[in-house]
Amino acid sequence: MLLLMPRDLTRAAHWFHALSDETRLQIIECLSDGERCVCDLTNMLATTQSLLSFHLKTLKEAGILTDRREGRWVYYSLSPQAIEDLERFISSLKPRGRGSRVSLKRCD
Repeated sequence: MLLLMPRDLTRAAHWFHALSDETRLQIIECLSDGERCVCDLTNMLATTQSLLSFHLKTLKEAGILTDRREGRWVYYSLSPQAIEDLERFISSLKPRGRGSRVSLKRCD
């Protein structure tokens, strides 16, 4: 049985906050094919650069994205380690009992 430490739960809370926005999920979907420049993402999502920057910052602070600068352009990509950690965290939430049946025992 995997016991989650408070830091794991704090990290998961940051992930889920970052993932709780449709635009940020669209960014992740765009980056699932590989690294993209901010200008490409702006065009793909039909949004302004300032709004996109806010969402990219949120995803980066959650550790989901990494970035690199090349000249005046910034390129973003998914963090493979963060995605693996997120998958592992979600897998740890699966029911660990014999079945998914909920006990009908009443609490007094």
